[in-house]
Amino acid sequence: MSDPFYASSVVRFSGSTAPCPGPTTFGTNERRGFLRMGLAGFASLSLPGLLRLQSAVAQEASSDSKPSRAKTAVIMVWKPGGCSHIDTYDPKPLAGSEYRGPFSPISTKVPGLQFSELLPMQARIADKLTVLRSMRQTAGGHPAGSMQMLSGDPDTRDKPKPKFPDWMTVTNYLRSQGGQRSNPLPLYAGINPPLEYNGPAYLGDAYSPFTVSGDPNSPTFSVPNIGLSDQNEIRRLERRSSLRQRLDTLERAFDRQGELGALDRFESQAMTLLTNPKTREAFDLTKEDDRTRDRYGRNAWGQQLLMARRLVEAGVEVLTTSLSGPLCGRVSNWDDHAVNHHVFDAMRFRAQAYDQAVSALIEDIYERGLDKRVLVVVTGEFGRTPKIEYAASTGAGNASAPAGTQQPGRDHWPRAFSNIWAGGGIQTGRVIGATDKRGEDTIERTCSAGDFLATIYHHLGIDAANTLIKDFNGRPTPIVDHGKPIPELIG
Repeated sequence: MSDPFYASSVVRFSGSTAPCPGPTTFGTNERRGFLRMGLAGFASLSLPGLLRLQSAVAQEASSDSKPSRAKTAVIMVWKPGGCSHIDTYDPKPLAGSEYRGPFSPISTKVPGLQFSELLPMQARIADKLTVLRSMRQTAGGHPAGSMQMLSGDPDTRDKPKPKFPDWMTVTNYLRSQGGQRSNPLPLYAGINPPLEYNGPAYLGDAYSPFTVSGDPNSPTFSVPNIGLSDQNEIRRLERRSSLRQRLDTLERAFDRQGELGALDRFESQAMTLLTNPKTREAFDLTKEDDRTRDRYGRNAWGQQLLMARRLVEAGVEVLTTSLSGPLCGRVSNWDDHAVNHHVFDAMRFRAQAYDQAVSALIEDIYERGLDKRVLVVVTGEFGRTPKIEYAASTGAGNASAPAGTQQPGRDHWPRAFSNIWAGGGIQTGRVIGATDKRGEDTIERTCSAGDFLATIYHHLGIDAANTLIKDFNGRPTPIVDHGKPIPELIG
């Protein structure tokens, strides 16, 4: 049977706090909910509305809260559906044929470290990355697994929407409270980002990413609503901004609690994003020479990661991008059940684009002197079953035989999987942890989803163990209530 891939204030504390349930109250909480969800409807420009929502929430911050404003950054490369660790970073050549698959291990630049033959480019730069082979979480479904890895939600049940905000939104929220940024670029951006099973939850859509969609390799690709150069369009937007200011007068008449405050600066910030040439240039891949674009790969994934590098170099602090779509195979993700893909054909099909793009990004980060400031993390929500399964394909396409054809696949496997880390000032050229001889379970240095998140937060200057954010009911809620930074991944 097919298992489809489902196509506020900050408080510092010492010790632990267990949130207790309680009903949503009428009044202040209801008004906050309205501010988070409804104010954007007043404006013809959505960005100023979102900026206002951010300010309305940030005004609830306690006076002793001092979130980090360090300009460290993270690029997270997400592999939706879960990548086979056996066929990439944790080959098991001595396991039986029903486990190991057809790919041979190859040596890397790090003595004693082997990758699958599918990753020759990453093998050549293995001294610039660290492999974590002992990742483990407890949810077997895509939604719950993604929520564990991205927000720390320990629930193993699949839910239609997240209960907790993801680390990207939390970082955006915390860093947005230090006042207006001089950089016109958004703090948090996503290039075809993972949005299906994560999100802002009780922080509200104001802290969602500035999203870029489409194929950056397409000759017709463009990013709307940034860096406008047409003077007539700019004048038209200025007239709309003036209208918005008049609407603000009406909004503030209803704002008896003073929650909106003097927000004129957000109109200015929005107009800067729309008209400043720096924003247009940061997203413009034609500014890169042909050699660099070729190095990343002239395909969607290669150009996504190139744009990610450009954006963090220009000042974006949180960047997420998802390696999905046609380059994955018939079902457009890494969910290599036999009903979806012939797992080994799928791994071959996507390997060259994946290997090239990721190795180019990592090398580029070091060559451009970004390796102390920018942390690169490449992961998915879980691994794939070490034991190969067989089932009938549900349809023909790239990496999948005609419907009814028996083909091999690997199913969901959260008990052991791998991810890679680079930059961030960490010591590279090493392996953390190990799995057993079949790759079924972690046997050394097991790391949880909470550890994964705490490590990212640590790089961003956020004390995950002692930071809470108020939810819709005003309850202080930990951003991660379990896990510690992984010592080997601390710069």
